[in-house]
Amino acid sequence: MRRRNRWLKTLFWGSVLGVFLALVLVFSGVAVGALEQREGRPVPQPVPFSHAFHAGGLGLSCRYCHSAVEYAPYAGLPPTETCMTCHLYVKPDSPNLALVRESWEKGELLRWNRVVNLPDFVYFHHAPHVAKGVGCAECHGRVDQMPVVYQPKAFTMKFCLDCHRNPAPRLRPREQVFNMAYVPDPELGRELLQLYHVRPPEELTSCNTCHR
Repeated sequence: MRRRNRWLKTLFWGSVLGVFLALVLVFSGVAVGALEQREGRPVPQPVPFSHAFHAGGLGLSCRYCHSAVEYAPYAGLPPTETCMTCHLYVKPDSPNLALVRESWEKGELLRWNRVVNLPDFVYFHHAPHVAKGVGCAECHGRVDQMPVVYQPKAFTMKFCLDCHRNPAPRLRPREQVFNMAYVPDPELGRELLQLYHVRPPEELTSCNTCHR
């Protein structure tokens, strides 16, 4: 009788564990699939804003519109005031800016469409990456060449771990972080590891670095 009860308990908890692992695999697959499906697909915006023209042609810094990128988890989206700093005087009557003018007049926020949206179980903070010399282009690609911005790579766990295991080839001087055309030098990157006090791979690949 005792053997039977023990066997039933083992079967029960084994089934529970099996169901749990199956759910984890299913939801992990859904999350990874959602990230991969975003890859390479331009995301239309309510206002036809061209990064290729503003960042590439005019040379506007990423920080002009994404002003929180150096100290906050999220880079931030520009308020209408940022747009109107120029467009009160530059093409103020353009039909492409109708929603911007309406937002300005009504005091309502523009609803931009998110290009990158990481799962809730992933912790990411822009500030330490910028401080350690990881350029915008490493993750976001050559945004200065994109008329309509898209996610150039699938932000999977492997994508992050590849960098965390060997960050040196991807590092650049801090003054070059926002330079989209900069090509990292692996030899210099090894020096920057020490200069910027980048944590060792054992710490960067710890589970609680990205899952808190």
